[in-house]
Amino acid sequence: MPTLTLKFKDNVISEYVLEKTKSLNIGRREDNNIVIDNLAVSGHHAKIDSVGEGFLLTDLQSKNGSFVNEQYVSSHWLQHGDIITIGKHNIIFKYQDNETKPETAGPEDMDQTMVMDTNAYKSMLARSTPNAAAPAAAKPDEPVGVLSFVSGGTGEIEISKKLFKIGKAPTNDAVVGGFMVGQVSSTISKRPSGYFLSHEGGLKPKVNGSSVSESIQLKDFDVIEIGSAKMRFFLK
Repeated sequence: MPTLTLKFKDNVISEYVLEKTKSLNIGRREDNNIVIDNLAVSGHHAKIDSVGEGFLLTDLQSKNGSFVNEQYVSSHWLQHGDIITIGKHNIIFKYQDNETKPETAGPEDMDQTMVMDTNAYKSMLARSTPNAAAPAAAKPDEPVGVLSFVSGGTGEIEISKKLFKIGKAPTNDAVVGGFMVGQVSSTISKRPSGYFLSHEGGLKPKVNGSSVSESIQLKDFDVIEIGSAKMRFFLK
C-alpha cells in the first residue's frame, strides 16, 4: 500500500496508509482523515480516491488551491514521489520499496484547472506551468455514459468527466437528496473497460436493488438508487 507523509517544513507530523477501494479526505475540520490545523486550509480541502490501480487527488474547490510538485491542479493522478502542497504543509506520496508502481494517467486525463487569485500562492503559481487540459472529446464511435432520472430529479446528465461525483453537496455533478446521503455519496469513474460506480460515504447506493459496498461495473440500463433519487444508466 502507498503511504502519505504529512510534513511541516522539515518536520514529519504523521504518516498514513492509502487503501484500495477507499477514499481519504484532507482538510481543517476534524471529520477529515488528514486534519491540517491551519487557516490557509479549507474545511474540506481535497480528497484522494482509489480508482482502478491508481490514486486520484481532487481539489474540493478549496479557497487556496492544491499543488503537486509546485503545479496548481484541480485533479492529478498521483505518482511515486509526488509532493502535494496544501496550505503550508507538504504531503509526500510514495509506494513501498517492494510494491509495483502502476502506470498512471498523464496530464491529458486531468480536469481543466481553475483560476486562483490567492496572494499566499502567487509565487508558486508564477513558477507553475499548468499542463492540465480539458478532457478529450469522445470519439464518434465511443459510447458515452448517461444518467437519466427516473425519480428524485429530472433530465439526463452525461458522464463527461473521468471522475463523476454524486451526492448532497451542490458541487457534485449530480445532486441528490435524502436521509443519510453523503456530501459525496458515490463516484462513477470512466476506465478503459467501462464505467464503474464506487461508494464514498453515507448511505450505500443500490444497483438493481442490491447495495454496493465496493466498485461495480455499470451495464446498459442499470438502475442506480441513491437516497431519494433513482437513475437509469445507459450508453449512447
